[in-house]
Amino acid sequence: MKLLLDSTRCQGYGLCQEPAPELVELDEWGYANVIAVLVPAGTEDAARACVDSCPNSALRVEG
Repeated sequence: MKLLLDSTRCQGYGLCQEPAPELVELDEWGYANVIAVLVPAGTEDAARACVDSCPNSALRVEG
């Protein structure tokens, strides 16, 4: 599974980091940086929660 970020859709709310700070970090302005493109085993649900928490659908999972 991959966690992908469309940075053009990110508005810097930072909500995506709350479910899984190990997968998403925020820059100094609150915009998401995806740390782990490949989602580690056991964190799939957390990755989906990150996707679900984004109001602008900037994140998605594949695979």
